[in-house]
Amino acid sequence: MTLRRRLALVATLALLTLPAPALAQAGASDTWKPAIGRAGDYADGRRGVVRFATVDERGRLRGHGTRHTAPSASVIKAMFMVAYLRQDSVRDRHLRGRDRRLLEPMIRESDSVAATRVRDIVGARAIRHLARRAGMRDFELHSVWGLSRISARDQARFFFEIEDHVPGAHRDYARELLRTIVESQRWGVAQATPPGWTIFFKGGWAGATGRVNHQAAFLERGKRRIALAILTEHSPSHEYGSRTLRGVAKRLTRRLRD
Repeated sequence: MTLRRRLALVATLALLTLPAPALAQAGASDTWKPAIGRAGDYADGRRGVVRFATVDERGRLRGHGTRHTAPSASVIKAMFMVAYLRQDSVRDRHLRGRDRRLLEPMIRESDSVAATRVRDIVGARAIRHLARRAGMRDFELHSVWGLSRISARDQARFFFEIEDHVPGAHRDYARELLRTIVESQRWGVAQATPPGWTIFFKGGWAGATGRVNHQAAFLERGKRRIALAILTEHSPSHEYGSRTLRGVAKRLTRRLRD
């Protein structure tokens, strides 16, 4: 069991020891209840295919078509980053300029040349090992990495627990990269982040075509953490898909704005 899951279990057990009135109050104020039905109705009314998954503070996963798989596009770059930082030759040392020149553009700017280099350095075996370690049930690595298959449930869970998979020496660095995506790529979920919350995320898209437009993220406010992943396919355009991402995210996180 990962550290993140153990902490979620401890929090759940602690709540269960409270008297009933206190438990009701704690559940109402401290636990996010994503509006799955509202978001699902919205998703079904959008053009294309829309699937999503959420993980709440207690580690519970819910969603809409959570096992449906889609081409990963650049969402997989978060896995590449973690696999790179987990290498025996990297995990316990200070990062060098060469490391940063690969990882920073790959995550912050979604540089695909850097991503291919990172993929080649870590190798398919390490990426598949990470997927197994993270409990991904639907992941399939493709030789063309953007065609690898991902599901919303796998990515939501991965982002909820991502720091558990990063060596301790590099956790702050990985968080900083995911927090500082360039402004030009902060559409969709990033535009729906509730006030007071910080988003750490990675997106993936197919240019202006709308073929795919995905985002996976975890959000924090103090000691609270939630995660979500939204996958869209066959949107009329990139802009349309981005509006879909924003619309689903706003409905899922509505109760965090109350």
